[in-house]
Amino acid sequence: MLQCRQSMVINIIRRKWCSGCFWVGLEGQVFSFGCQQGFNYQQRCGLVNVKLKWVKDRALDAVVSGERDLRAACILVSMISSSPHSCVPIYHLSRHRGQLGLPHDLKLSTFIRRYPTVFQESHSLDGGGTRVPCFGLTPEALKLHQEELDIIEKNQVDLVNRLRKLLMLTRDRTLPLQTIDQLKWDLGLPNDYHYSLIPHHSRFFSLVTLSDKRDGLKLMSWDNDLAVSQLQKNAALQQNENDVKNGCLAFPIGFTRGFGLKRKSMEWLKEWQKLPYTSPYSDASLLDSRTDVSEKRIVGVFHELLHLTIEKKTERKNVSNLRKPLALPQKFTKVFERHPGIFYISKKNDTQTVVLREAYDHQQLLHRHPLVEIRERFGSMMRTGLLERSRGFYKRSASAGAGVEQDRTDDVYVDEMDDTQGSSEEESDCKLFSDYDSDDPIHEPC
Repeated sequence: MLQCRQSMVINIIRRKWCSGCFWVGLEGQVFSFGCQQGFNYQQRCGLVNVKLKWVKDRALDAVVSGERDLRAACILVSMISSSPHSCVPIYHLSRHRGQLGLPHDLKLSTFIRRYPTVFQESHSLDGGGTRVPCFGLTPEALKLHQEELDIIEKNQVDLVNRLRKLLMLTRDRTLPLQTIDQLKWDLGLPNDYHYSLIPHHSRFFSLVTLSDKRDGLKLMSWDNDLAVSQLQKNAALQQNENDVKNGCLAFPIGFTRGFGLKRKSMEWLKEWQKLPYTSPYSDASLLDSRTDVSEKRIVGVFHELLHLTIEKKTERKNVSNLRKPLALPQKFTKVFERHPGIFYISKKNDTQTVVLREAYDHQQLLHRHPLVEIRERFGSMMRTGLLERSRGFYKRSASAGAGVEQDRTDDVYVDEMDDTQGSSEEESDCKLFSDYDSDDPIHEPC
């Protein structure tokens, strides 16, 4: 019922530019979300120097904690499944480890062998007759990956619109492919979206060469129906009518239990919420970056960006290079610290992940994209394999069968060598696999 009403609201929202303002009509009502109001506030609303403390949120940390291994495993599954033999030598996989985000001191082969319910190992001979570890997928993983591909196909319009809206947030409607690659997991895009998605939607996207010679993706046309932020959609249903008319939309706020706000901070936050809201899809060039109005626009940009992700979170480093494309001021990511009631910064996995608080009820994502369920099933499969391996189940099976576990020490790769030999995992991979970067055929392919 709610989804139906939201759909009706979205359908009757219309936009037009008028005297520098962004207007929205809803059931005959007209109200402004524009830059002009923000400009009028600038002279009396400077940037208030308020510092709010960071408080650990165990529930949201738990949401983030298993993300790194899950993402790396799913990328490997995609790579292996696209191989002609559905089985890939370790040195081929190691060439792409930069995409996986794994720690440098963790060997790729070690990581893959942790999850025998997803990956299965065999061996082939290279051109010189040396045994080479190869990794394929278990039947269960292959079946689940096929379900994932089916869901991507069924939700292709949704995924394409997420990418279109991302480009609409930018000043030039263009982003480097490298930047999109960093966000593709969060947006739900397939790993090979360059080939499987973009070419089929040439009326929306065009591959271009940027001024710095990098490859980029350009949006071919603007769509007014997409240029409505999630906060504006929610406002039509939830906000106070006077606030909607004035364009002073407030962000949903929630703090970690035990978070204590000082009176000065509470008063500032109350007044900050009453400031005009500038749509992230509108031109904000008139706004002075030294004001709270401008800061509210920056918060709105990232609020919308996180809503475009299927799990309402992304690593902080993924947005660090979006300053120029999004026309943001220096040190723009400071809004994450200044607004802990809107964003939570998790420090799990040796990185910082920005989570949209309103999207979660403790550890539960409130609105679940179909791809989220697939990822959770992959995660469950990985945990099962890790547990069984820790109990020696696969070691006993290997010893009773082909003896792969016993013979592994005879491989030239010595994948499990002691990490104390003075080189990082990435360097070790390079040394171990450098002899196999040729095009020599591998005998007895898996």
